[in-house]
Amino acid sequence: MMKWGLSSGTPADSYYEIRSDCTDDVPKSKFKIKAGKTLSARKWQAAFSPDGCLDIASVLSRIQRGGVHPTVRGEVWEFLLGCFDPRSTFDEREEIRQIRRLQYARWKEDCRQMDSHVGSGKIITAPLITEDGRPIKDPLVLLEATDKNSSEGAPTTSRNGIEIDESAERITDKQIIEWKLTLHQIGLDVLRTDRTMVFYENKENLSKLWDILAVYAWIDKDVGYCQGMSDLCSPMIVLLNDEADAFWCFEKLMRRLRGNFRCTDQSVGVANQLQHLASIIQVLDPKLHDHLETLGGGDYLFAFRMFMVLFRREVSFGDSLYLWEMMWALEYDPDIFFAACEEAGAVHKNKVSKSKLKGLRHFGKWDNNKDKDNAKNGSEDGEDGPVPISVFMVASVLKEKREKLLQEARGLDDLIRILNDVNGNLDAKKACAGALKLHKKYLKKVSGYHVIIRQVKYFIS
Repeated sequence: MMKWGLSSGTPADSYYEIRSDCTDDVPKSKFKIKAGKTLSARKWQAAFSPDGCLDIASVLSRIQRGGVHPTVRGEVWEFLLGCFDPRSTFDEREEIRQIRRLQYARWKEDCRQMDSHVGSGKIITAPLITEDGRPIKDPLVLLEATDKNSSEGAPTTSRNGIEIDESAERITDKQIIEWKLTLHQIGLDVLRTDRTMVFYENKENLSKLWDILAVYAWIDKDVGYCQGMSDLCSPMIVLLNDEADAFWCFEKLMRRLRGNFRCTDQSVGVANQLQHLASIIQVLDPKLHDHLETLGGGDYLFAFRMFMVLFRREVSFGDSLYLWEMMWALEYDPDIFFAACEEAGAVHKNKVSKSKLKGLRHFGKWDNNKDKDNAKNGSEDGEDGPVPISVFMVASVLKEKREKLLQEARGLDDLIRILNDVNGNLDAKKACAGALKLHKKYLKKVSGYHVIIRQVKYFIS
């Protein structure tokens, strides 16, 4: 799947092979591996002490300059996402890894007991059950999931053209019914995810992706499974050979993003980010904001997909990985491991004392660039904490398309068409740099507003 030992200047996607019949249909990588900037395997190994403690500051600095070399990307992501504490030892991490693998195996077995297709190497692409809990005997499912003769002779009845298997026991547990109703949707999405990659020509890799998403949908009952999650999970399967390790990386990523998938009839999960985006554009470019409102795009819902799948459609596969790790490195919080442990309870708590992190500064540039006075005044922080860098990245995309939007967009269709031109053409490195510049400019402007407000209050009083 991967090629090793490629020289400096090699495009990132050279490590993620594309099917020969799809090479003309996928975005071209703009990110290149650069010696002295990209975090190499040698620099990564050198960042560990003899007992395994990681010098996270040097690692983050290198990532912020040039991303991570694909040969060590999976290992690095486990730290960036908070799977492991950088101050832990090799032995402590191995103990945690084994505990987590056992936990995943237990959850997967629980799911297999509820549906035998989990862990079978098969993928479900049609409904297995009715909404009232009656198992469906559907030839489309049987061809995908079981031996052709496995259900022959079972008594059936027909309901709206769907054959109900009368020999199977009706399920009454609502949580199980809801979970089983999502399995075929997971299958349909899995078969559409990164299908241009040679990696997914191996059906074992497809079944890994389906199994992980099925297990996650069961353990996170509040969110379950939603479209877009397969795009977020796929890179974990590609980067980490062990299915359980890939699951835990995905689970940690979902801790950051699960709020995006909480949708109601009244609001979408990314509503806060869309509101932040609207506020940022209104401050930095009132003319553009007013124009978007005139077009009917003042709710900024056109940016919905960028937030949901973290720019997977806007850049190539390799560039999206670079973009993600850049954002995580910029936003990195050394307490991320302990925060995850406290939320998860005692499932996989580390023996490393949190006191080891005392005095460790926040190495992510994102927080270092933030004006402390602005934070106190609430100029950037919302109810859910600091505005994520992804919001400023979307703002940088709008800035890049500003003139075209102002001159050519006469309605929502034009707006969508212009922004769709970004698909596959976004430069990940420039987008990150642009986001940082806009962030700095935004803080400066907002800081000025607060000075004026304080002066007005002073004179009024």
